[in-house]
Amino acid sequence: MLVLGLETTCDETSAAVVRRHDDGHGEILSNVVLSQVLEHAEYGGVVPEIAARAHVEALEDIISRAMAEAKVGFADLDAVAAAAGPGLIGGVIVGLTTGKAIALATGKPLIAVNHLEAHALSPRLVGRLGFPYCLLLVSGGHTQIVAVLDVDRYERLGTTIDDAIGEAFDKVAKMLSLPYPGGPQVEIAAARGNPARFALPRPLLGRHDPDFSLSGLKTAVRLAAESAAPLSDGDVDDLCASFQAAVVDVVVDRLRMGLRRFAGKYNKPKALVVAGGVGANKAIRGALDRIAAENALRLLLPPAALCTDNGAIIAWAGAERLALGKADELDSPPRARWPMGSPLKIEATDP
Repeated sequence: MLVLGLETTCDETSAAVVRRHDDGHGEILSNVVLSQVLEHAEYGGVVPEIAARAHVEALEDIISRAMAEAKVGFADLDAVAAAAGPGLIGGVIVGLTTGKAIALATGKPLIAVNHLEAHALSPRLVGRLGFPYCLLLVSGGHTQIVAVLDVDRYERLGTTIDDAIGEAFDKVAKMLSLPYPGGPQVEIAAARGNPARFALPRPLLGRHDPDFSLSGLKTAVRLAAESAAPLSDGDVDDLCASFQAAVVDVVVDRLRMGLRRFAGKYNKPKALVVAGGVGANKAIRGALDRIAAENALRLLLPPAALCTDNGAIIAWAGAERLALGKADELDSPPRARWPMGSPLKIEATDP
């Protein structure tokens, strides 16, 4: 089956065409992504109104390019998949409304995709992977450990109780006056620094529940920076290295607890999977290699292009759902918040 996927939940405008073969393996025919980094750089973060307007201006052309690169027409499609949340609501509305319009005009089914589910299923697009498996989802807005039991069957084993890991990286970059986007800049600076110079906390280390907390670590970085001010380039490098080392220790400890909880409920997972933009961080990837080896697990890291927001993973999630006969109505709502595995429609209740 052939599915067009649209992604507009944050600051990437993307459209892609993906084929799901009868044996279940995937093929990306096109994946066009337009970043809005320059539009948001002067503000040091994503401005929702600017992001939504940029999606409106760019999406039609992005879809045309994706269809042309895939060498298919709308009549060839089996469905249209659009990210319906969670995300910045203005951007979500742009992509979902466009998907509905294409579905209505072509008579194709609409698949309203949960953006988090798209990340969860993305490893199955690029490799053979059966259920169940353990997912570490780490991005700018989300940090979760999830038992992926089947399409539309998920259990969140652990989550952050405050900041996401990617958000913490970006905020540390901003307080240290590093360029936007901050996460990669922290990683670059950390490679030059001394990770043992600043004694930073490892929040929730050793706790049995596999949740995360990053706000205290972020505050500790700010206090250390204030104590060392005025900061030299070397100070910034050492702060970044110490912060990143703390995050790695937290990820390792929390994931150990998550895998223990997974095994206790569902036996051993078939793989450890990492998705989300923070999964591109080399220090975190190295730590995950150690955790996978420690637990005799296969480690799957989707290509970097599929870790960040893109239309291909939306199209693939749509194809996976369509293969099970799942489709959505044209009145499916956009959602700013949408926990993975919960229904898209909220049933009305009596007052």
